[in-house]
Amino acid sequence: MAKRSKKFKENQNKVDKNKRYSYKSAVELLLSMQKSKFDESVDVAFRLGIDPKQSDQQVRSSVVLPHGTGKSVKVLVLAKGDKEQEAKEAGADFVGFSEYVEKIQQGWLGFEKVITTPDLMGEVSKLGKILGPKGLMPNPKMGTVTFDIANAVKNEKRGKVEFRNEKTGNLHVVIGKASFGVDKLSENFRVLFQEIIRQKPQSAKGNYIRTAALSLTQSPGIRMDVNSLLNIHSEGE
Repeated sequence: MAKRSKKFKENQNKVDKNKRYSYKSAVELLLSMQKSKFDESVDVAFRLGIDPKQSDQQVRSSVVLPHGTGKSVKVLVLAKGDKEQEAKEAGADFVGFSEYVEKIQQGWLGFEKVITTPDLMGEVSKLGKILGPKGLMPNPKMGTVTFDIANAVKNEKRGKVEFRNEKTGNLHVVIGKASFGVDKLSENFRVLFQEIIRQKPQSAKGNYIRTAALSLTQSPGIRMDVNSLLNIHSEGE
């Protein structure tokens, strides 16, 4: 524990608390830090200018990162008929319906994503009390309730990330691994940021992006200059 504390302090000393870094400078600084023995995830955190108590100010969406997240995702497809074969050919890890519904009801949760077709949602909704609290319930807005099963599976396998504001108005998303390097992490960040901007609620007042910071799994956060991020978005880079 003492070793970790020393490393964290050394990394913290590299960060100028009074400075707001450009997103590329932030990534470069982050990757220059002393790291753990495992390949740490890179997390971006935003504080949004929304009122999370208002139903019309919820920020929730998904986006496929160009370089994925570095994590292998196990996908369960609840489907029948031709859609079962479509799911298998697209690379789903588990495919079927009744047998998997029963397994889930018995406590099985050996997957990270669930995809189904709209015509089966009536039956799948019965699993809401189990899947809902785990964030596993299929949702049309997230692209996990669709007849285009093949595309949905491929997106999950390629590195789709979902994001949703917390009760505090904060939002956290993993954009990859430290091993990705500056360019890939920067591209992933840009694509994510542009999608978050697109999801700005019309009723939100004032500055939408209040603060933004990057961090590793075990590192201090590096705060970024919001204006430079907004310039990136407006230039469409």
